[in-house]
Amino acid sequence: QVQLVESGGGLVQPGGSLRLSCAASGSAFGFNNMGWYRQAPGKQRELVATISRGGSSTNYADSVKGRFTISRDNAKNTVYLQMNSLKPEDTAVYYCNVQRALTNGEYWGQGTQVTVSS
Repeated sequence: QVQLVESGGGLVQPGGSLRLSCAASGSAFGFNNMGWYRQAPGKQRELVATISRGGSSTNYADSVKGRFTISRDNAKNTVYLQMNSLKPEDTAVYYCNVQRALTNGEYWGQGTQVTVSS
C-alpha cells in the first residue's frame, strides 16, 4: 500500500525559510501528480502547489507565487516544497498529496506543522 512520510516542518521567524519533504512508497509505477496542500485553524484545506510527473508543469496558489517552489525527485519518489520569505499567514498544517500511477488513486500524508512567528 502507498505510504507517505513527511518531514521538514517547524517554527520559523517571519522572512525565514523551510523545506518540506514527502517520500512516497508502495507504487511499482511511481506517481503522477504530486502536491502540497495546507489547512490553517478554522479554515478549509487549500491547494499550495502541484507538480506533474515529469516536473514540467507546476501550479501555485496566488498567495505563494514567487516565494514557494515545488520540485520532485522521481528516483526517490519524493516531492519537496521550498518555502522562502515566510509570513505568519503561512502558518498551517501542510499535507502532501500524491496520485498513484495506473490507478490514479489519491493519497494524503499525515501532515506537518509549519508555524511562522516571531
